[in-house]
Amino acid sequence: MTALSPARRRLALLALALGGFGIGATEFVAMGLLPDLARDLLPGLSERDPAGAVAHAGWLISAYALGVVVGAPVFAVLSVRLPRKTLLLLLMAVLAGGTVASAVLPSFGLVLLARFVAALPHGAYFGTAALVAGRLMGPGHQGKGIAFVLSGLTLANVVGVPVITRIGQLAGWRAAYLVVAGLFVLTLVAITLAVPRQPAPAGASIRGELRVFRLPQLWLMMGVGAIGFGGFFAVYTYIAQVVVVEARLPVSAVPWVLAVFGLGMVGGNLLGGWAADRNLRRTILLGYPVFLAAMVAMALFGGSPVGVFACTFAVGTGNMVLIPGVQARLIVVSGEAQLLGAALVHSALNVANSLGAALGGAVIAAGYGYLAPSWVGVGLGVLGLALAVASFAHEDRRRATAADNSGVGNSPEHRDAGRTPVDLTVRTAEPVAAAPSDR
Repeated sequence: MTALSPARRRLALLALALGGFGIGATEFVAMGLLPDLARDLLPGLSERDPAGAVAHAGWLISAYALGVVVGAPVFAVLSVRLPRKTLLLLLMAVLAGGTVASAVLPSFGLVLLARFVAALPHGAYFGTAALVAGRLMGPGHQGKGIAFVLSGLTLANVVGVPVITRIGQLAGWRAAYLVVAGLFVLTLVAITLAVPRQPAPAGASIRGELRVFRLPQLWLMMGVGAIGFGGFFAVYTYIAQVVVVEARLPVSAVPWVLAVFGLGMVGGNLLGGWAADRNLRRTILLGYPVFLAAMVAMALFGGSPVGVFACTFAVGTGNMVLIPGVQARLIVVSGEAQLLGAALVHSALNVANSLGAALGGAVIAAGYGYLAPSWVGVGLGVLGLALAVASFAHEDRRRATAADNSGVGNSPEHRDAGRTPVDLTVRTAEPVAAAPSDR
């Protein structure tokens, strides 16, 4: 087997990250184009009740989130025997087709369905790409692989979403989705040319993948994602109102605050990937208090012009420091069902999106102001940290019991998988060479 050159490895990783960039764009660009979507797809309602039409158009965002929640486990389970590169190409083709359909279908109901379909590959793509990236980077670098793939999504929030939103404002929302579809087609070509062939997992089965749902650890870590990250979305969803109402800045400042949010996410993602490879347990258990501190700062100081910029950067950083570690942890606790574990984190994050937005809206509607969702985020983050502690404590008890009963507590099967994900590529059924190979 011929080892990949450093240049080829970088091109393969960039191809995977480009897919993440496109997914980040297709997920978030609708938020800036909701008034345009409402006017075009709901003209009667828009004339009678513009605000109601925009709220109704928000179902397009909800449909996408639901598609992610449903699609991540379904694609991961049904495609378990496919070679990883083949699966990546299939997922990207569905993303491109669903996005083109979103751009050309004439009615609100059909566009709603297209957004659901376009979201189905979201979680499975990130999960598969994370596993492939980890394999390309070699043992001990799974966290960096996850972070590299997620870097496309975080960069989309800094560059892609503002630019494509502006295109949609000037040329129509349909043009914006066609641009996103073009990104997916470009990714399809890039993966075809740059990513080496990945062997099909040996001995994988649908029944084997589904057995992972019996594991308490899986549900604990899903809870960490679904509850613990809800606070980020509680803040992100209402950040425009924080900027205008609480910080008393002009509407034109909102894109700049969002860009700072995105920059924090980029930096946090890179730091989180590096930290997860060094010590996964420490990254999660120490990262959560940092994230909580950022949420408290947002609640206390986000109402000033300087504070809103500084605190959104801190919240974005704290959130993304945790995500590579949580995804790596889900892969670890999933055992041989690694693709399912890698994909499920995105289902959990979209549950967090819905939960955070709903609870944040509830406290705003109760009259507590636009900074109140930050306190909601603190409460959700405390619950997430408690679930993470429970997960590691459960693991320690099982390891101690195994050591007492069978004397194999130090074997590879029973060692503390929470310290570092260095052995993730070893656990897969795929053969692993000393260096990634171009087969």
